[in-house]
Amino acid sequence: MADGTQFAFTPEVERATHTLWNKVKKHVTPMEWRLQAPLIAEINRLKREKNAVILAHNYMTPEIFHGVGDYVGDSLGLAKEAARSDAQVIVQAGVHFMAETSKILSPEKKVLIPDPLAGCSLASSITGADVRLIKQRYPGLPVVTYVNTTADVKAETDICCTSANAVQVVEQAAREWGVDRVILIPDEFLARNVARQTNIGIIAWKGRCEVHERFTADDIREMREAYPEAQVLAHPECPAEVLEAADFAGSTAAMSDFVLSRKPKQVVLITECSMADNVACDAPETEFVRPCNLCPYMKKITLQNIYEALLHDRYEVTVDPAIAERARLAVQRMVDLPPPAVPARYDLVKARHHVDVELI
Repeated sequence: MADGTQFAFTPEVERATHTLWNKVKKHVTPMEWRLQAPLIAEINRLKREKNAVILAHNYMTPEIFHGVGDYVGDSLGLAKEAARSDAQVIVQAGVHFMAETSKILSPEKKVLIPDPLAGCSLASSITGADVRLIKQRYPGLPVVTYVNTTADVKAETDICCTSANAVQVVEQAAREWGVDRVILIPDEFLARNVARQTNIGIIAWKGRCEVHERFTADDIREMREAYPEAQVLAHPECPAEVLEAADFAGSTAAMSDFVLSRKPKQVVLITECSMADNVACDAPETEFVRPCNLCPYMKKITLQNIYEALLHDRYEVTVDPAIAERARLAVQRMVDLPPPAVPARYDLVKARHHVDVELI
C-alpha cells in the first residue's frame, strides 16, 4: 500500500466520499470502507489531474463501480462513452479485450489496463487465424463476431454484435449478403440462443464464458424451491436450458433495466455476481438472491492497481494500426445500425423453433 499518512481515513476523506458510502454501505463493510475510501479519494483526484476517465464494467466490485467509475455498463457502451469524452487517458476497469475495443474507438487516447493478465476465457477461445480458416471453409458467408473478442478477431470480421442486438445483426447481415446462413462467433451458447429467435441458419464456434457456462437448470430449480417469489434473469451466454428455466433473459443492460423499471420484490441475476451488488445499490427496494459465480479475470482489477495504473501510466494497451483500422470497420458497421426497437429478449419458451446450430 502507498504512504500510510497520505492514504489515511481522514475527516477530509470521509467528507469527500460520504455520498459514495451511503450508496454502497449495504455491500461494503465499514472496516473495508476505511481502507477503500482513501484510495477512492486519491484515484478521483488523480483523474482530474491527468484528464483521465475510468470505465467500470458491470462486473466490477461496488467500490470500483460506484466509487471511481466515470462511465459504467457493458463493454461496448463503455468504449463508446470514452470515445465521446474529452479525456486523454482511459483506464479500463474490465478485461483486456475491452481495453482493446476502447483503443480501437479512441486511437488518439492513451488506454491503460490495471492488470495485463485480466483476460477472458471466451475471447481467448478464438484467434484471427481461426477466423481466416473459417472464412475459407464457408466462402461468401458473413462473419458476425461478438464484441467479447480480441482486436485481431474483430479485424477478420464483417460486423460485430452485442448480446443485446445479436438477432438484429444476424438478420441484417443475412439480408445484406443475400444468404440464409450466417457465421456467429465465438460464444456457442449465445449462438444457440440466437438461432432459436430467427429463421437464419447459424454456424457457431465452441467458445464459452467460464462464468456463464457453469450455471445449470438445476441451479434455477433449487433457487425457485428456496425463493418461490423470486424473478430469475439470465444472461444469453448461459446454456439454453438455463434460459428456458428463467423468467427473463437478456444482456447485462437489459437485466439492469428490468430490475430498475419493474422493481421486483426478489430477483436472481444469473451472471457474474458483482453485478447484483452494483444494481442493488440503485434498487434498494429489491432483495437480491446471489448465486455467486465470480470471474477470476475481472477480479484482477482492484482499487490499488487502478491507482498504480493512473500514477505510473502503467500497462498501456496498444493495437497495431492496420488491425485497429479493420476492426474499427466491423464495430462501426454495428454502431451505424439503428438500435433495435427493444433490446433482444431471449425468450426460449416462446422461441420460434428449437433449431440447432452447425458447430465448427
